Amino acid sequence: MHRRIIAPGALAAASVLLAIPASAASASPGAPGIGDPYYPAYGNGGYDVSHYDLRLKYQPATDELEGTATILAKTTQDLSRFDLDFLLDVSEVRVNGAVAAFTTSGEHELEITPKTPLAKGATVTVVVRYSGIPSSKQAYGFTSWHRTADGGVGANEPEAAWWWFPSNDHPLDKATYDVSVLVPDGSQAISNGTLQSTSSRLGWTRYNWRSNKPQATYLATLAVGRFDLSTGTTESGIPVVNAYSKDLGDNAGAARASIERTGEIADWLSGYFGPYPFDALGGYVPNTNTGYALETQTRPFYSPRQFANGSNVSVVVHELAHQWYGDHVSVAGWKDIWLNEGFARYAQWLWSEHEGEGTARELADYVYASHPADDAFWTVRPGDPGAANQFDIAVYDRGALAVQALRGEIGDDAFFAVLKGWPKKHAYGNASVADLQKYAEQISGKELGPLFDTWLFQPAKPTAPVARTASVAKVSAAPGQPKSWKKIAATNDVHEH
Repeated sequence: MHRRIIAPGALAAASVLLAIPASAASASPGAPGIGDPYYPAYGNGGYDVSHYDLRLKYQPATDELEGTATILAKTTQDLSRFDLDFLLDVSEVRVNGAVAAFTTSGEHELEITPKTPLAKGATVTVVVRYSGIPSSKQAYGFTSWHRTADGGVGANEPEAAWWWFPSNDHPLDKATYDVSVLVPDGSQAISNGTLQSTSSRLGWTRYNWRSNKPQATYLATLAVGRFDLSTGTTESGIPVVNAYSKDLGDNAGAARASIERTGEIADWLSGYFGPYPFDALGGYVPNTNTGYALETQTRPFYSPRQFANGSNVSVVVHELAHQWYGDHVSVAGWKDIWLNEGFARYAQWLWSEHEGEGTARELADYVYASHPADDAFWTVRPGDPGAANQFDIAVYDRGALAVQALRGEIGDDAFFAVLKGWPKKHAYGNASVADLQKYAEQISGKELGPLFDTWLFQPAKPTAPVARTASVAKVSAAPGQPKSWKKIAATNDVHEH
């Protein structure tokens, strides 16, 4: 028989180990990406955000931004460390009130190590104090912050948040928002949702905006400048706030003539997609030199170039359709972009029917005939286009062809039931192309795998007999150009992110 002699130090160490909760012992860092194959470093693992409270101060003359972000989240694993996506300069981080260590890594990662590990399922409050000049920051060689003569704008897809607030930047992690912005008197701060209040003191004015429905981070926007504001109410009772830069020049009239129809168009779209899903509506046009438009939730962003050739109601239809297809129901992964762009483009085709300028069938015929079989257009697969082709015109036009093919296959009754039922089924959540196929099969009673494969996943032009079966192509090979085509084509630069 042998006795084991245990040194006092070893006893003390054992006692300490016994005192450590199991969750702390098993804690590990959250993943630096949420798992999207298109953008492996975007988003983060280990937690889910429920609310962002952003309290900001912005100086338009110098582009200086100061902020305090309070982030409410819940852990999804035992966490020793976690990341936020962010680019500005951080001065302090607190986790549940305690000062936390932090550092940066990669192109846009803010690594945070709390004082004590966080147990799975814990409610967490993260406070980040920061400052910087957004226009001076780049990641991957580009910026999503647009400097203007009178301020700046945060708007881009698939990323824009990094330049003005720390976040879990992926559509899978949607949250509600309070955005409070202090700007010099004479400037306005525009954001999403409802303007709760304004107050002025000592030469500064504070604007308080609230988005009370789940919102993806890329759909959050901030614009500071000198704007003319217009307000109203839709026929269905939704308050509308539109904002136009005072420096739009020759584009001012066309911009207003288009965006002031926002309420009318939203009410019209609700006949196809169901009730408007948010409690605020509008659009804004800062004086940027960008070319694209973006479906920032409740208040789409439009660039002045959208109106350089006159009014452009079709682009308003496109961005408002996204309030259901993209905002209300967001993509599960960026490969599912067809759920956003194919249906928003198809809404433009429906508007063409509404205006008597060409039916959706006629537009489908024209698109199909306009691209010969050897056109690179057909090599892009809208159902999974790849990150490099995420905003290729084929995702829009071939994507809308796929929607028309679905309509032809299942018939109008089932098709319009799908259009309206889909946003309701996945309200304020996320979904994939596979989810839509399954839902359309349930509604129609048809097996749709071959149709989805042909129109969304094959890198080749569907044959004429297949197209005719799907009510896409007529027997005649040379359909005329629908009257609405030039208006729709004029919105093609909405995809130039």
